[in-house]
Amino acid sequence: MGTPVISGAGASQTSTLVQVCAAATGARAGFSVQWMGAADYAANGNAWYSSDDPRLCKASFSGNANGSRYDLDPGECVTVSLGDLLFDNGASANCVAVLACGTDYVVRAFAHATSTLTRSDFTAVVSLSTLACGHRGGGCTFAQDYWRVFNPPACLTHPGSVLCIDWPVTSLTLGGVSYTVDELVAILNAPASGNGLLELAHQLISAKLNVAAGADAAAVATTIAAADALIGSLVVPPVGDGYLDPGVTAAYTTSLASFNQGAIGPGACVPPDPGADF
Repeated sequence: MGTPVISGAGASQTSTLVQVCAAATGARAGFSVQWMGAADYAANGNAWYSSDDPRLCKASFSGNANGSRYDLDPGECVTVSLGDLLFDNGASANCVAVLACGTDYVVRAFAHATSTLTRSDFTAVVSLSTLACGHRGGGCTFAQDYWRVFNPPACLTHPGSVLCIDWPVTSLTLGGVSYTVDELVAILNAPASGNGLLELAHQLISAKLNVAAGADAAAVATTIAAADALIGSLVVPPVGDGYLDPGVTAAYTTSLASFNQGAIGPGACVPPDPGADF
């Protein structure tokens, strides 16, 4: 299997985007990405932790999963976000926490084996960094996990805690359907489980909340309108039973995720630490 090529594709204060491009053999079975702090890498003698060391962060992006976007043709590229992974079909990881702001990381990847080709060698080690700590005034954006954890319903389960906040809206429309705050939180907490509608809704809700909170929507205004048009009258689970193929929604989902994570648009906010409340 030919070795893929990886490169940085943007960053926020809590995540970094990695573009993975398949070699001439493609990467039809997908690929894996590994990362660790650059300081830890240096302290370990400029060497990676062993593959069974829990300190080594690993994510697998299977191309064999139904509806996966990781079955790469020769030269095809896909972007993944370390620190705010989109757990769509085929994606799994042992590290799901956000990255530290203002921190350097080292990243490498390899293409998975197929029935006819053995797995590739590791790529060259690439150094990537998150943005400096401290957001740039108002109008920054939060990733979907912020809105999932910090919300009005948390006031019922964690009264007086940092998790209990007011949202800038009392309802949102996704497609042609209006949802209450409680319904929106239920959607954010629902696993996508291969449903492209849910994957898209997670990012669309977050983008609309960020815009309502003051973030400049210029970078994604067209995407938001297109996503709403695609959703139409479908009702998002668990409120309804709507479904969209992940392949149809992937481009919109990725663009909105880039906005929410701060890779495009005004940049990401640093969320408060939920601490013992979460």
